[in-house]
Amino acid sequence: MQVTVTQLTEQLVASYARLGGINHLDGKNLPSKRAIALITVDLLRLLFPGFFDEKLIHSSEIKVETATLMDSVLEHLEDEIYKSLEYRPPEKLAKKDFRSTAHELTLELLGKLPRIRELLQSDTEAAYNGDPAALSKEEIIVAYPFIETIAVQRLAHELYKKHIALIPRIMTEWAHGRTGIDLHPGAKIGSHFFIDHGTGAVVGETAEIGNHVKMYQGVGLVARSLAGGQQLHGQKRHPTIEDRVTIYANATIVGGETVIGAGSTIGANVFLMQSVGPNSLVLQEDVNVKVISKADRAKKDDFQI
Repeated sequence: MQVTVTQLTEQLVASYARLGGINHLDGKNLPSKRAIALITVDLLRLLFPGFFDEKLIHSSEIKVETATLMDSVLEHLEDEIYKSLEYRPPEKLAKKDFRSTAHELTLELLGKLPRIRELLQSDTEAAYNGDPAALSKEEIIVAYPFIETIAVQRLAHELYKKHIALIPRIMTEWAHGRTGIDLHPGAKIGSHFFIDHGTGAVVGETAEIGNHVKMYQGVGLVARSLAGGQQLHGQKRHPTIEDRVTIYANATIVGGETVIGAGSTIGANVFLMQSVGPNSLVLQEDVNVKVISKADRAKKDDFQI
């Protein structure tokens, strides 16, 4: 006997009652993933005028185009932040203040776009100067997945710092799905950052990255263990990378107490659970990790340092 749509509907609705943990019914209206994806694209258009648009924008039109787009982002992002505040309000924020707070937070993010652009210009320069295959800075912006990912992360990080629930992670996971680069919105990332190739790179929530850091594909800045589950929430779980560090492909650096000293180079496939001092060269030899001081090295290895 052929199953009817009514029977299929009854079976699925029964599963809603039985498996309630993956429903969201009769609760607060959550931020919309689709809306946030569209808002994120518009934010990228504001950060990189002319690069994420279908048509050329002339300088004579830039003020009107920017004002129109800014007004649209303000309206739509404010609505999504309002939903986020309803879902998980910050402490001591009265419900009557949700709308005004959402408006203020949206304006605050938009006011930080010039500063975010300064950081993204430094990232673009680092990518261009660090990759001899790059033809131009225009190619970096339109073709390199890293630039899109770090731009979204830097936007989301500002919302994360304001304890806005859901939206920052939706933004960075949207970028993750598009580029294969997973940068948590909580990570603190300095200027002149570059991930070459990028696929499979992971930077965890409490990672801290200094200035002029270069990473390659498959690098992981990860936690030592997640066995503690939610008890680890809010703790420093991911490593600190100081200035002018290069980390080669598929290296994994583990733990919140691990610090990679300034000027160090981490070789490919290294698995590192300990801190190393400044100007160290870390290599994987069989099952062991070898740490060499660059100053004491007799011969220069073929590493870009």
